[in-house]
Amino acid sequence: MMLTLGIKSVRFIGLILVAIAAQSYGQKNSDIQLANEYYSQGEYEKAMLLYDNLSRSYENIPLIHNNYFFLLIESGEYAKADKYIKRLIKKFPNNLYYHLDLGLVYKGKGDEQKADNYFKDIIKDVSTDIYRTRITADYFVNKQLPGYAIMTFKSGRQAVNNPYSYSLEMANIYRILNEKDQMVEEYLNYVTQNPSNLNYVKNTLQNLLAKPEELESLESLLYAKIQDDPNSEIFGELLIWVNLQQKNFYGAFVQARAIDKRLKSQGTRSISIGLMALDNDDYNNAIKIFSYVIREYPSSYNYLLAKMYLIRSYEKRVRNTYPIDEREIRNLIHDYNIFINELGVTRNTLEALRNKALLHAFYLDEKDSAKLILQKIIATPRANANIKARSKLDLGDIYLLTEEPWESTLLYSQVEKSHKEESLGYEAKLRNAKLSYYKGDFQLSQEHLDILKEATTREIANDAMALSILIKDNIALDSSETAMKQYAAIDLMLFQNKTIEALEAISKMKSTFKGHSLIDELLWLEADIQRKIGAFPKALELLQQIVDEYDYDILSDDAYFMIAEIYDKHTNQSEKAMEFYRGLLTKYPGSVYVAEARKRFRMLRGDFDAKDKEFVN
Repeated sequence: MMLTLGIKSVRFIGLILVAIAAQSYGQKNSDIQLANEYYSQGEYEKAMLLYDNLSRSYENIPLIHNNYFFLLIESGEYAKADKYIKRLIKKFPNNLYYHLDLGLVYKGKGDEQKADNYFKDIIKDVSTDIYRTRITADYFVNKQLPGYAIMTFKSGRQAVNNPYSYSLEMANIYRILNEKDQMVEEYLNYVTQNPSNLNYVKNTLQNLLAKPEELESLESLLYAKIQDDPNSEIFGELLIWVNLQQKNFYGAFVQARAIDKRLKSQGTRSISIGLMALDNDDYNNAIKIFSYVIREYPSSYNYLLAKMYLIRSYEKRVRNTYPIDEREIRNLIHDYNIFINELGVTRNTLEALRNKALLHAFYLDEKDSAKLILQKIIATPRANANIKARSKLDLGDIYLLTEEPWESTLLYSQVEKSHKEESLGYEAKLRNAKLSYYKGDFQLSQEHLDILKEATTREIANDAMALSILIKDNIALDSSETAMKQYAAIDLMLFQNKTIEALEAISKMKSTFKGHSLIDELLWLEADIQRKIGAFPKALELLQQIVDEYDYDILSDDAYFMIAEIYDKHTNQSEKAMEFYRGLLTKYPGSVYVAEARKRFRMLRGDFDAKDKEFVN
């Protein structure tokens, strides 16, 4: 009986002790929560009193240390902080963070030299341990001491005898410091060791190197590295990329050509650069690139592609050389015929046939020939759905030339239906919107355009937005829509190549609607016509009028850029062209033409020539 009572007593006492411990733990936990709440609310004195008491128990340290140590430093309690940290180091000698905190105490007290020596000793001690090196560097970054973080990684590099270690981490620190040259150097170090992450580095640099001089600096660095390592595919790819960012397509081609040779890829990269040049209207360099592929790889699968793209490049040059020479158009048709006869009916020759049809229709006024060719493509069983759809859109355009709009809208609507939610379907809807606009049915046109503003294809969305703004801005104060209808009719005349009629209508409209919001648009149309017929002095006069009188308007930078282009490409006045290209950079820094203007200015100045020639392989 006595034994039983003894056991019960022991159990009872144990329960009491557990309850007391639980109550004590609950109290401490409650105090920690209260202290943290005071801290978060900025009531630092109240928080400090609680933390002082809680810090006496080591089990509380992990829960309060960051806040408590911050308060000690911020309040200048350096003696207390020194004693506190040294006590923790004695109890937890392997905790690296506490050792680093002590250096922060020295720094806070103003003993910079002692702190510096102390941090350097820690950096040296951890240098052979990759994990502890990263912890130390991260600590310095978090405490806004990036210089010591860089020092830590450099020491780690030296210790493991690898100049590429920690490249990505160092690049990110230099990024924080805005030291872009060093940042770029480390990203290059990183990608040479991790070539599979090349796209990551390209995307990162694209976001970080926004200024032209930064891209130029990267370009110079890459040229230097290629000199040291001519066979580096990574540096070659990056140099292609940086040249493309600057729209220096020939510079990109020089490197693509070298990589094609090393990898025996038969001009594939060169073809890709040529197409980019062509898409950006740099047809002269596109011609050089495609001619090179034809010459160097006559037996490759790229040969016929290069031949087709070469004809297309010549075509683009002819179309953009004013006034257009009919003999050159007939030469292009002859080239297309040779290409088609050489290959027979294939996907590529059907595309060539389609291009040939457009030359007949829009430049030689041979609309019946164009219709027959396009109808032949549409009826070809082996033609894929896209080439048939594009041919239908082209045929619809030609019916507009022959003033058969109902036939046009029928064909556009067929493509809308067959390629719904695809770029071709959106393109067809845009043409239907323009057709309604030409006819003066602005409400129906806007219904189409409102849908197209959300199109996935940026070019279509932008075109839709531009036409929508034109309509809205110019009918808001004109309920009769008279002026806008006349302007749309002029637009249709220009589409139909009725140049003389369009000029007469523009002159009449400028006289009838003096001071109207459409006057600058009319000046723009007239200037473009004068440029295309080769009347460059008159075009320059009209464009200058836009710049002088409508500098607040959306067309101002377009006019300024076209002035530079006329001096550059049509009248061969390089100095004047450079003056206007340079002027655009300062007068319209947000213009969409900035990149092209900068490229053209640098080309006229001769910046690209030396580098491109130096690295020809």
